[in-house]
Amino acid sequence: MSIEYNLIKCVNSPEDIKRLSYTELEILSQEIRQYIIDTVSANGGHLASNLGVVELTIALHKVFSSPEDKIIWDVGHQSYVHKLITGRFKQFRTLRKYDGISGFPKRTESVHDVFNTGHSSTSISAAVGFAQARDLKGEKNEVIAVIGDGALTGGMSFEALNYAGHIKSNLIVILNDNEMSISHNIGALSSYLTRLRIDPTYSKLKTDIETILKNIPAIGKKLAKTAERAKDGLKYLLVPGILFEELGFKYFGPIDGHNISQMISTLEMAKKSSGPKLIHVITKKGKGYPYAERNPDYYHGVGPFNKKTGRSLNKTKFLSYSEVFGETLCALGAENEKIIAVTAAMSDGTGLKKFSQKFPDRFFDVGIAEQNAVTMAAAMAAEGFIPVVAIYSTFLQRAYDQILHDVCLQDLHVIFAIDRAGIVGEDGETHHGVFDMSYLRHIPNIVLMAPKDENELSSALKTAINISNPVAIRYPRGTGIGINDINKKEWVQIEIGKGEILRKGEDVNILSIGSTVYPSLVASDILKMNYGINACVANLRFLKPLDSKLLKEIYKNSNYFVTVEENALQGGFGSAVLEFFEQEKLYDIKLVRLGIPDAFIKHGPREQLLKIVGITPEKIVESVLRLLRGESFEFKEAKA
Repeated sequence: MSIEYNLIKCVNSPEDIKRLSYTELEILSQEIRQYIIDTVSANGGHLASNLGVVELTIALHKVFSSPEDKIIWDVGHQSYVHKLITGRFKQFRTLRKYDGISGFPKRTESVHDVFNTGHSSTSISAAVGFAQARDLKGEKNEVIAVIGDGALTGGMSFEALNYAGHIKSNLIVILNDNEMSISHNIGALSSYLTRLRIDPTYSKLKTDIETILKNIPAIGKKLAKTAERAKDGLKYLLVPGILFEELGFKYFGPIDGHNISQMISTLEMAKKSSGPKLIHVITKKGKGYPYAERNPDYYHGVGPFNKKTGRSLNKTKFLSYSEVFGETLCALGAENEKIIAVTAAMSDGTGLKKFSQKFPDRFFDVGIAEQNAVTMAAAMAAEGFIPVVAIYSTFLQRAYDQILHDVCLQDLHVIFAIDRAGIVGEDGETHHGVFDMSYLRHIPNIVLMAPKDENELSSALKTAINISNPVAIRYPRGTGIGINDINKKEWVQIEIGKGEILRKGEDVNILSIGSTVYPSLVASDILKMNYGINACVANLRFLKPLDSKLLKEIYKNSNYFVTVEENALQGGFGSAVLEFFEQEKLYDIKLVRLGIPDAFIKHGPREQLLKIVGITPEKIVESVLRLLRGESFEFKEAKA
């Protein structure tokens, strides 16, 4: 169905929403939904979550006045509608492109993006902070946190709910529940109870009755307590939001999140009520696009696709690293029943779906709760199991203390499969996994590996299973070099701390690890063919422990070194190599480190970002030439 974008073109700010009738708002919701489908099918992005919050977002901007009223989006991958309403219609076609608008709220992009988000379960804490700052300044604006039912599994959200109920500051939490359908009976009863609880006549009557009862001589207080207990009993029986009521929130809902008029009236009622409020909204992920409605998990985050057929436009015959990991773990799990898999709401993304189907009793998805996942795995390791914890690099940051204190301090055999390590591309700053080498390598007892390709990933996992240390294996997003066969004959037990020399050379040593190995090999070919420079290329494989024997051996041939890593330069692979030479008192080395500069890298295509930060064969060649000529080395792009 073709839709003319007549209304959405005229929405330049939330103020324009306020002038529209309910009929026009319904038309606007259809235009927004289609425009998101058009854009995401071309650019890729988060589709299902955004299609599910169209009416909710319109209602929020109809009732509240952004940016004076603060709207905080948990995770932020459902903020596309918000961006369109807040003056970014013309820019929206640049979504997730380099120098285009971000797929997440970003304070530097708009005054309406009041808080950067990208990781889950943070919005309520941020809302509490905004509310307290408002109160300290004596202001009267509203603060609204929008959080999904999945994000509510994160412990931080409960910490914030608990504190918000304690301080009783005025704020609203929207619980966007897209996992259940609306029950008409419960919905009608709940709507009635919601109206009853916020009705001023009811509140006054309740207070008057309590006063009258308490004033009855001798028995008044007992009668009042009896009435209170009866009231609480009814609440526990009838009110679905009793958990939130007990935490100090006034509960509204469940509300149909696709009914604009009902959403607006509920938000208006909540706005008039004081203290912390929670509005339970039921939405359908992927609403308005049949393919996304039927398969919301697949269309949660997608690459470019044909909007007529729903089929991906990114065709590849190679397996992704996530798929290779999943296939390997299934094969190893069939041989060893002690192997278990743990993930945090990422069974599909991490490649564990097949393992979960094949070994359901040995698969544990804890929801968005990385800290719980790691400590739970540590305890299972203490009982003799071999937990493999598969979490994206950027999300594993959230469990740093548990890795250090609960796993490594006790030297427990937990294996961390760190997916999406390095530059991930269009999701940008909050999702680049460029810090794991730095935040893991200084922790005692851990073994840190970075395989160069699919076969080495399988071998690394096999190796990790067969030792007793805590182990972390990092690997990038996307496909490998095309070693498609999951062939167990190719898997080897790698000696811990043992690297390999892939190409001998006496002019310069290129030290690479993980995803940078093959670009380094290409660079060595260019150096040989175009400049007659023989470069030694070494695949270290282990960041911890480093292969000291290999480093000493190639140092004898040349004291010129270039290290290449897809990690932050501070505290990463290159730093580890420098520390090694310092410990060995080999002070005459000349070394250049290539990696992620001291900056948060913006969103854009992965290949483009790697070029910008200087991790490509051409940039490696340039760095070698400058090093051998004694020139200073610094890419201007890396400063951006």
